[in-house]
Amino acid sequence: MPTQELRENKGFHPILERDHPYVFIDGCMQAWPDADFANAHRHGATCYSVTAWRVHDDFEDAVEGLMFWHLVVRQNPNLRLALSAQDIVTAKETGGAALLMHAQGGEWIGAKLHRIEAMVRLGLRMMLPAYNRMNHICDGCLERSDNGLTAFGKQVVAEANRLGLLLDGSHVGRRSTLEMIDLSSQPIVFSHSNVRALVDSPRNITDEQILACTARGGVIGLAPFGPFCLKQGQTTWPTLSDFIDHVDYVVQLTGSTDTVGIGTDMSLGTYPYHTTDPWGEPDYVQVGKDYARHVCGDVRSPMRALADFNTYSQVWNLIDALAARGYDDQQIGGFLGGNFLRVFGQVWPS
Repeated sequence: MPTQELRENKGFHPILERDHPYVFIDGCMQAWPDADFANAHRHGATCYSVTAWRVHDDFEDAVEGLMFWHLVVRQNPNLRLALSAQDIVTAKETGGAALLMHAQGGEWIGAKLHRIEAMVRLGLRMMLPAYNRMNHICDGCLERSDNGLTAFGKQVVAEANRLGLLLDGSHVGRRSTLEMIDLSSQPIVFSHSNVRALVDSPRNITDEQILACTARGGVIGLAPFGPFCLKQGQTTWPTLSDFIDHVDYVVQLTGSTDTVGIGTDMSLGTYPYHTTDPWGEPDYVQVGKDYARHVCGDVRSPMRALADFNTYSQVWNLIDALAARGYDDQQIGGFLGGNFLRVFGQVWPS
C-alpha cells in the first residue's frame, strides 16, 4: 500500500510533506484563541474550514470575528486565507496551511443583501444559511416545521451564486436544502452531515438530499463526530468502522467516490465552556442525548469524536481504515480533499 510505504521508508508524517499527494481539507471545524496557530500546518490538514464567528452573531460581531482571522494570518506566516482554490494548492506546495472562512448561519445578513458582498470581499467563502433554528432566510433542521426558503432566502441563494460564495446545507432544514440545490446555479455542499438512513439524527441527511446535492456536482462532507455515528441501540464509543459505513453508503448510493469529503467538526484550541454547547443552542443536548447518556456529554472531551480518530494526529488511522475497506490512493485523496477542491475551484472566484 503506497501510504504504508511512504510512512515506513521516510520515517516522518508523510501527509505533512510538500510532495505527498494528499491534500486534507477539513470541511468544518472550530479554532479558538488559545490554539497553537504557529504549528497549525503540522496537524495534517492543508485547509481548515474555520467557523469564522459565533453562529447567531449580528453583522457587527460577525465582522469582528472575521477580522480576527486576518490578524491570525498576519501573525503566523505558516498560514494564509483560502480565497481561491489555488491558495489551498499553494499552501500545500509551500508546507503551510490555509484557513477557509466559513459562516455557520446567516443571521448576520439581517435584511440587507449587500452585506453578503461585504463579507465575501473580506474573505468569506462558504456559508450555511441557518444553524438549527428558523431565521429570515430558511428553516433550520431542528424546527418542527419544514417550510423551505423564504422569499428573501431565494435572493440570498442568487446573491451567493453571483459572488462565488459556496452554500452549505448542514444544519439547514430538509426542504430548505432541496430548494437551495434546485435554485442554485452552482453546486452546494454539506460540510458536516452524515447519513440519516444509518443514524436517525435530525442533523443527518436523507437519501433524497444526498442524491440531489451530488447530482448537481456537490459533495457530502461526512463527519467523524460521535453523535452522528452512534447507531440505534449502540452504547459503545463509535469507531472509524462506524464512520466508514457512512462513506460506503454515500459511495454506493451515488455510484461515485467523487461525492464524499470530510468535515471533522474537531477543534484547535479549547472550547470556551465545559459542559454546554459553545454556540448556545438549547437543542444541542437533544440531538446527542443518547450519546451523552451512553458515551460522553462533555463538548471538550475527545470522546465526542471517534475512539480511533479524535485528534488531527490520528488522520493516518482514517487513511488506513479507508484503505482497509478497499479504497485506493486516488479515491482516498478525493475523500480527504480532492473532491472539495474541485467544488471550490468551480464556485469560488479565481
